[in-house]
Amino acid sequence: MLPAFPKNFPVPIVIVQHMPPLFTSLLSERLNRKSKITIREGEPGHVLEPGEACIAPGAFHMTVARLGSSVRLVMNQEPPEHYCRPAVDVLFRSVDRVYGGNVLAVVLTGMGSDGVRGAQHIRERGGHVFVQDEASSVVWGMPGMVAKAGQADDIVPLDIMAYEIVRRVKKSRSLTSTEMGQCGTGT
Repeated sequence: MLPAFPKNFPVPIVIVQHMPPLFTSLLSERLNRKSKITIREGEPGHVLEPGEACIAPGAFHMTVARLGSSVRLVMNQEPPEHYCRPAVDVLFRSVDRVYGGNVLAVVLTGMGSDGVRGAQHIRERGGHVFVQDEASSVVWGMPGMVAKAGQADDIVPLDIMAYEIVRRVKKSRSLTSTEMGQCGTGT
């Protein structure tokens, strides 16, 4: 999916993959070679930039924190959630705190219920949640649990997920610019 994102994707992407150390590094290197956007394994203090994706390193929860005018990655080894470290609920809560309603969260194939509570936080603040559909999922555990909990705005097949993400982000960015222009604050 990530190779389909355009080089000028206007927002940063943060990713949790339930994988052990080394595997997340190899995954990020492989995806970076195949993608137009920059993909890297997250590192503490890294400043998030548009057009890049950071994958949580295995054995670490990854969160985001606003420091001055930038948003940076923070890592910790607090206890696992849902038997996972990294856990997407941990990341989603931090993304919600930093970005509020300006979030599009995506839950793809995976086992368990990680993502349900984080998706709820995001939606309560006005953000949106996409989940992968059952037919294209290897395991519809995580996306299915989010959908069954009523926390999915859209259920999307994997083959069009990147298109839908790019479309939604571009639409959101143009609405934000239009709204700002109407308020007289400029863009």
